[in-house]
Amino acid sequence: MLKSVEAIVLGAVQGLTEFLPVSSSGHLVLFQNLFGLKEPELLFDICLHVGTLSAVILVFYREILDILSALFQIPGRMKMAGGLKRLCETDESIRMALLIVVGSIPTAVIGLLFKEITDQLFGSITIVGFMLLVTGTLLWLTRNLRSDGRPVRRTTLKDALLIGIVQGLAILPGISRSGSTIATALFLGVDRKVAGRYSFLLSIPAIVGALVLGLDTPELQTAIPMGTIIAGSVISAVVGWFALVILLRVVDRGQLHRFAPYCWLVGVVTLCLAWMG
Repeated sequence: MLKSVEAIVLGAVQGLTEFLPVSSSGHLVLFQNLFGLKEPELLFDICLHVGTLSAVILVFYREILDILSALFQIPGRMKMAGGLKRLCETDESIRMALLIVVGSIPTAVIGLLFKEITDQLFGSITIVGFMLLVTGTLLWLTRNLRSDGRPVRRTTLKDALLIGIVQGLAILPGISRSGSTIATALFLGVDRKVAGRYSFLLSIPAIVGALVLGLDTPELQTAIPMGTIIAGSVISAVVGWFALVILLRVVDRGQLHRFAPYCWLVGVVTLCLAWMG
């Protein structure tokens, strides 16, 4: 049975690494192997993700409300803008909503098609090690990019599709979802602030979709005490909030590459442990 201390550790790891560009899945696999922790039961794992999802919603609640309000006002806004196409080009909230929808499509397709394959890879710390090296390289390549990128209104649907594909590929353990999507947006010439905002707003449908798929299973029964589950979830939310706020500041300052050496170091250590074991 999962102990309270293990629940807190896993909750902290999930919250910290879900948002910092160092791969939450990779660190969870690594921690489980290093400390002999069993893979969390499905219900507990779902609750950890609810914790990190709540952190995203808390940080971006104003933008989420603006997007939802804009969607409900589409008829009126479309009339004022002079048509749907013009509305999507000029209204920032509507544009962001469209980019989220477009970016979510390839993520969902990749997640559904390759779920069984990636589930099998979660037992391999060798894969984690190699993918952490890839993540570090992506982060390092952002160091000399221009700071004056394109705003939301000039971010294209093609940009959203490419970022969505990269988010889908981040189901591989060791590939950071936040790091890879933000880096891709920066490579495409998107403004730093927009890249950070879009990456995490795009994560909401992905997390919700994964939670829905997780709930549709007979494996939700658990012997873990509810207090332990709540403790892990709360820690995941609190640590996740801090990590998200920190990362957004790092991205705004163009310092995403500073996480690269850490990813390389952990990747090399992980590969050494895999080969020694």
